[in-house]
Amino acid sequence: MFEKAKKSGTELLGKTNRIVEGTSIIGNIVSKADFRLDGELIGNFTSQGKLVMGPSGVIKGEIICNNADIEGEFEGKLKVLEILNIKATARIHGEVVVGKLSIEPGAEFTATCSMLTNSKEVILKDGKGAEQKPKE
Repeated sequence: MFEKAKKSGTELLGKTNRIVEGTSIIGNIVSKADFRLDGELIGNFTSQGKLVMGPSGVIKGEIICNNADIEGEFEGKLKVLEILNIKATARIHGEVVVGKLSIEPGAEFTATCSMLTNSKEVILKDGKGAEQKPKE
């Protein structure tokens, strides 16, 4: 009678998770919804949504997501399947693979960069990682 149906990934994409400034996480984050990070993550991040990293955000590890806006500091491997926006306050070091790239003047971008040839989307596998499949 009062059973809640499980929400699909598309219903979750309007929701946003938050890690606030002053919070540090050591480990991996897997999310179907959008995510805002103003704290610190040492580990990997995978999402079917958009990652927004605020100016105080720090990530050391690997990111795989569909879209991202980066204002903080990132070190590692960054794979954004659609659009990566790097803001003027951002500091990116490592390896970047993107569908489309936008860098504001003033950003620190010390990375190898390759562009994806065809658009794909992130598919979460049992909450443990991600694989990609071509968009239809």
